Amino acid sequence: AFGMTRRSGRSVENDPGLAAVVNSGAPVACLVGKAWDFNVETALGIEMDENIAMIAESIAYAKSKVGEAMFDAEHFFDGYKDNPEFALACAEAAYDNGARWVVLCDTNGGALPHEIEAIVAAAAKRIPGDHLAIHCHNDSGTAVANSLAAVRAGVRQVQGTLNGLGERCGNADLASL
Repeated sequence: AFGMTRRSGRSVENDPGLAAVVNSGAPVACLVGKAWDFNVETALGIEMDENIAMIAESIAYAKSKVGEAMFDAEHFFDGYKDNPEFALACAEAAYDNGARWVVLCDTNGGALPHEIEAIVAAAAKRIPGDHLAIHCHNDSGTAVANSLAAVRAGVRQVQGTLNGLGERCGNADLASL
């Protein structure tokens, strides 16, 4: 089941969106959360520490209820370029609280392969590669190349879609990969 971390001002036990995910009957919960300080400040309007707490608490709760939790670090690469420590702290909060996979998302699809490889390599120094995944959008036509660069740098799960059909401009093409 796919959803989002708890909302600010709610506990994990009192968040209807999170409840829908953990009560869905699915054996895995994938929760998306912000990993870019710009989005935390402008879209969520909360402090960085609150965002990290939302990630940590939501992942721990989902893992306790479902058994396997994944974290989609939304805008991870844009966030890393702007504030590497914050983006990595978001990823670590998920991993430290039981996320089986921490999915590094190129949500805007604008990163290039050399950037992906360098940033994933930095993340892999703090989170083991067998817990890292990649999710690339194809806005700049580099989703397949970016996914392969991420594998070179240590990720062990690649997310994509058949023939690249998917969100906005598409995702990494699993047939090509």
